[in-house]
Amino acid sequence: MKMRLIILAGGIAALFLASCGQQPGTTEEVPELKGTIVVASKSGNDVYFIDRETGETLVVLPTGLEPHEVEVSDDGRIAVVCNYGDRENPGNTLSVYDVQKGKYHKTIDLGEHTRPHGMQWVAGTNNLLVTTEGSRSLIMVDVKEGAVVQVLDTEEEVSHMVAATNDFSRAFVSSIRTGNVAVFDLETGQLIDHVYSGAGAEGIDVSPDGTEVWVTNRADNTITVFDTKTLEVLAQLPCEDFPIRAKFTPDGSRFLVSNARSGTISVFDAVNKLHMADIKLTPPVPADTDAERYFTEFEGTSIPIGLVIPDNQFAYVANTRSDVVSIIDIGKLEITGHFQAGREPDGINFSHLKPEN
Repeated sequence: MKMRLIILAGGIAALFLASCGQQPGTTEEVPELKGTIVVASKSGNDVYFIDRETGETLVVLPTGLEPHEVEVSDDGRIAVVCNYGDRENPGNTLSVYDVQKGKYHKTIDLGEHTRPHGMQWVAGTNNLLVTTEGSRSLIMVDVKEGAVVQVLDTEEEVSHMVAATNDFSRAFVSSIRTGNVAVFDLETGQLIDHVYSGAGAEGIDVSPDGTEVWVTNRADNTITVFDTKTLEVLAQLPCEDFPIRAKFTPDGSRFLVSNARSGTISVFDAVNKLHMADIKLTPPVPADTDAERYFTEFEGTSIPIGLVIPDNQFAYVANTRSDVVSIIDIGKLEITGHFQAGREPDGINFSHLKPEN
């Protein structure tokens, strides 16, 4: 029997069918809610720095045109927003911010590398991996110097998101257009292979131990699990409607997916590759939606997209239609609150630091 749990804000809507006796994971102690949630407001052309503990907006700073994703350096000091641009005007810049000072720092011009989107900071360095759809590339940007230092051709259209192994020996780039994942050896700069994941391959994350990469296929409503070394398909799991972003918990025990069309967060037991629950996001959905926003054809959903998991207890998801971020208790599988985050919040990340001003 398939395990399935549907949860609504405020209570359980159906009983957990625990045919194999497993229960959702819990943590032994609740972490201190310190630090800052950083959210890109796509329609507002700005970025919000929000107190994680109180939900209070600490500072709002301007970005370039239509920012999509947010990345934070491993020391928490620098936040970077990619300026994707609108439908008529492709962007080609990154906006850089000093988190502790709560101030804009500089803009990095990417030149011919337009439509920057997926990002991952290379831990222990000043370098940032960035996908650029317009040039069909995975580029390496030295954030300190403000320069592109390496360009790798993905050979794939709409190279959207990137995830790397924890030793940064390999990087994986998902292509919405082809459903493939481009695999790179970051030590040699070589394209190793293309592996097919599924129609609309988009959300992607590598397990904390570096052994598996999980990819959400938004047009197939599936998740494909690959071995990061052999590229063998280890599993393919069904998911809710339009799975668009995905993240592991830091301990690797859970895998969360935001489903834009169904308005849910799916929770998986990552170790046993089992579906555990679907949490329905229920912030108010406006009757009228700006036609310029993404996915206006999706009805009756808050359109959850961006997802960040600072610790093993709580996850934060950006609802692009409802203009709020939802807080999810992963252990209890329930929504514990919401906070405002600008117009069409999308990209989201976390820093353990807070702006001083």
